[in-house]
Order: sequence, then C-alpha cells, then structure tokens
Amino acid sequence: MTILANAQDWIQQHVQPYIGQTQISCIVVGNEVLNSSTNQWMPYLVPAMKTVYSALSNLGLNKQVAVTTAHSLNILATSYPPSAGAFWPNLAQYLQPLLNFQAQINTPFLINAYPYFAYKGSPSEVSLNYVLFQPNEGLTDPVTNLHYDNMLYAQIDAVYSAIKAMGHTDITVRISETGWPSKGDDDEAGATLENAHIYNENLLQRIEQKQGTPAKPSVPIDIYVFALFNENLKPGPTSERNYGLYYPDGTPVYSLGLQGYLPELYSATGTRVRQIRFLA
Repeated sequence: MTILANAQDWIQQHVQPYIGQTQISCIVVGNEVLNSSTNQWMPYLVPAMKTVYSALSNLGLNKQVAVTTAHSLNILATSYPPSAGAFWPNLAQYLQPLLNFQAQINTPFLINAYPYFAYKGSPSEVSLNYVLFQPNEGLTDPVTNLHYDNMLYAQIDAVYSAIKAMGHTDITVRISETGWPSKGDDDEAGATLENAHIYNENLLQRIEQKQGTPAKPSVPIDIYVFALFNENLKPGPTSERNYGLYYPDGTPVYSLGLQGYLPELYSATGTRVRQIRFLA
C-alpha cells in the first residue's frame, strides 16, 4: 500500500465509516514483517506506513488513529539481561528509519511477546512461576540491578534497551500479542487450561493495577491479550488452535471475571449463537 490514492480509498471504505461506532486506535501495517523468512517485503514496510499516515492526515484522522507495525520478539538478537537488549544487526537498515518515523509521528512500537514459547523450549531451565507471574525468586539485571519477577516485563525492557541502542528514548513499547494456550500436543510443555487461566488472570490484574516495568515504572503496561476466540481451523500444533478465552461457538474456555459485554454472535448461516457476558 505505497500508492496514496489506494491507501486513502481503503481507509475511506474500511476505517472512516466506523470511527464513530468503534474505537479504532491504530492501523497495524503488516505483522512480523521483519521476522519473515524472506526479506522481499522489508524494504516496503516504512514506505507503506508513511503512505497510510499521509492518507490519514488527508482525511483528518492522523491524530485519532495511529500508524504502526507489529514485530516478533525474534527481532532481538539479545534479550538477557534486559539492559543488553539489541536488535539483529542485519535489521538495522529497516529498523532505523522505522524508529525515526515512529518517533516523528509519536506512535508505539508493537511487540508480540509470548513467555510461553521460552518455557516450552526449555521447561527444565525456565521457571514456570516466573513466566506465569506467580511468586518466585525472579532475576536481577547485573548491570542495572533492577529486579524482575516475571519474564514478560524483562522482554519489554529488553526491547526498550534495543530501541535506546539505536538512538531513541522517545518511543513507547506496547504488547500487541501475548497469551497462553489452554491445550497442546504431548511435546508442548505447559500448554494446559490451568496455566492459561493463571497467566491471563495474573496479567489482567497487573494491567488493572497500571503497573510499569522495572525500567519504566511510570509507564503503565499496555497489552492486547491473544486471543478472544480459539481458532479451530488454524493449522500447526494443537496449541495454535487454543489461545482463546472462548470457543468458536461463544462458550468460555475459562472465565477471567471481566466486566462488560460483547456484541451478539452469529453463525455463518446468520443464526444467533449467544450473547457473551463478562462476569464481574
């Protein structure tokens, strides 16, 4: 989407008509583009973001809707200790102009972060309590002496360090995806309903408390939980189909005690499935 007229037409069709009815906070241009197995799309990422931003500006929406992109945590070459966080050197040619642009338009740097993957990969070395926000001894960064009682906060601060190493302290990091699967294959350690419930419940409590990370204590964490629904048709290991809080038919996988309501759900045939209520 590097042609301005096309971007503007897309926004007029898919964003502008719904602004008054829906809270649209940002447009994410691509997902994990810089973690792709091929770099064919990488050179187009920042130009596409600039085009979308120009289109929003022309429509008077640039102050209301942010433009950003979401990254995999794998763009970090180093993540521990958090103070040593650094991006892969080969991505610098794409990340430097991206960071410069995002600082200019004041939009957040989005990261998809899953402590579950770290535990799944090394269950004998990674503390389950540490990744689930449960009581544990935690880890201390030997450089900053900051103490971390959970992996997600350490991952966030590692991203802040990587951004700072590229000359920016004026960009906020937000988590665009995090979650825990309620079911997995035999070789997917930790993928259980109990762990999924614990992870998301503890995470939501910290969000409610407006906690910041050890390196950014005054900046409340801003996180999107993945996912609302299980993706029952998604390929791959069993865990990939079981990150949701609800099954596709609208019944809960487990309750997190959230307040509020969701819109009524309808099946592909147009039949009302049920109304989901988040219980207080």
